[in-house]
Amino acid sequence: MSGQIGCICQCPTYMDAFAALFAQATPTPEALPLTLFDLPWLRFAPVQRLFFYEISNSFETTTLLSKLKASLSVTLQRFRPLAGNITWPQHSPKPVLNYVQGDAVSLTIAESHANFHHLSSRSNFVEAKEYHPLVPQLPISHEKAAAVAFQVTVFPNGNGFSIGTSMHHAILDGKSSTMFVKSWAHICKHLGDDPSGSALPDQLKPFFDRRVVQDPAGLEPIFLNQLQNLDGPNNRSLMVTQFKSPPPDAVRGIFVITRPEIEAMKQWVSTKMAEMIKNEKQSDRPHLSTFSVTCAYTWVCLLKAEEKQTDKPDMMGFTLDCRPRFDPPIPANYFGNCIAGRVIVAERKGLLGEDGLTVVVNEISEAIKGADGDGILKRAETLLPILYSAVRSEKRSMGVAGSPRFGIYDTDFGWGRPSKVEVVSIEETGAMSLAESRDGIAGDVEVGLVLEKHHMQAFASVFAKGLQDI
Repeated sequence: MSGQIGCICQCPTYMDAFAALFAQATPTPEALPLTLFDLPWLRFAPVQRLFFYEISNSFETTTLLSKLKASLSVTLQRFRPLAGNITWPQHSPKPVLNYVQGDAVSLTIAESHANFHHLSSRSNFVEAKEYHPLVPQLPISHEKAAAVAFQVTVFPNGNGFSIGTSMHHAILDGKSSTMFVKSWAHICKHLGDDPSGSALPDQLKPFFDRRVVQDPAGLEPIFLNQLQNLDGPNNRSLMVTQFKSPPPDAVRGIFVITRPEIEAMKQWVSTKMAEMIKNEKQSDRPHLSTFSVTCAYTWVCLLKAEEKQTDKPDMMGFTLDCRPRFDPPIPANYFGNCIAGRVIVAERKGLLGEDGLTVVVNEISEAIKGADGDGILKRAETLLPILYSAVRSEKRSMGVAGSPRFGIYDTDFGWGRPSKVEVVSIEETGAMSLAESRDGIAGDVEVGLVLEKHHMQAFASVFAKGLQDI
């Protein structure tokens, strides 16, 4: 059925509660404490990604699934905490990730007769609901929350398969989740070549020691108090906070900004900045990065496409990797959350004006600059209230998920690069997703959005015309 998801079959043959086989497990419980970087995301929506892989020749489903299962088991030996669950007992001052021998990770195996090429194409809009059967639900209750869940869906009529991931944001940030999936892919690809079956390059070897995370500002007790009073006193529930529901006609779209277009935007903004400095509207010229101009341009185009006039300010939030910003730096392969939030607020009238792009680029650049030195945790105590008020509000606030620096399209399980990668969870959070080019063209950036169909069509028009005019 072109454009529609077929029936997903989940019979005993295709359904596993996949046990993690621990190479060095002990019979006694172990735990990984949540840090000040993990706590703000405790009740945030799980991060869901979807990887599509096209196989040119016919493939044997049994062999494919066997290899993915075996490599996942081996990978979990290196990432033991992911088989655990978050709990927050009454006797514990803060939530903890417990993992013991025999804990399991859910792996769903499914089959779909949907149009694989329609779902994995970048050139057309896909109804948001068409991806729902392809991603697993993360088991979460008031008392317990799983760390991860996976789903492999085969498309026997389309010569392809997809891998859906759901990961608890309080356990992994984008860098850590990408590290795990790339580790799984690396082991799967080299499973028959490596006698030990678990060798990983240094950049994919997780570092779990939480002692490297210091809390000189005493943020942990602040976050814990905010969490317990988020929905009533002494609330230790682990249930995800209620996000605003996406419209029923929401569609997904991916837009590419090429490196020449990004460089042209930087030059355009730089010229505008020079004029503003000359006219004393700006004190100095900020650093122009691919991140700042891409986020700024997408946000401004979205506001123009919505054509709404309001006196209320608009808000954009994004996160920064804290690992290299501490002294001494936290290891690049630190596994867990190690991000700090930044929020910029601007009047819509200014954003829609002639200098709107320049205004946003300047605000983003200043926010990043303010994270240098001791500024990385400045005003961090405001993150949690802002985060949850934004996701509950009916007013759209822009967030950013993913990063071109993650190299998500390098995730090769042995069948080549993904034909498409989507951050499915932006449907709930209302964020834009960022990734590098699927085609491997250095400097190109993919932007993903979920919008009502008529807004998406308007955005596509504004987005394309703006790039032509710059």
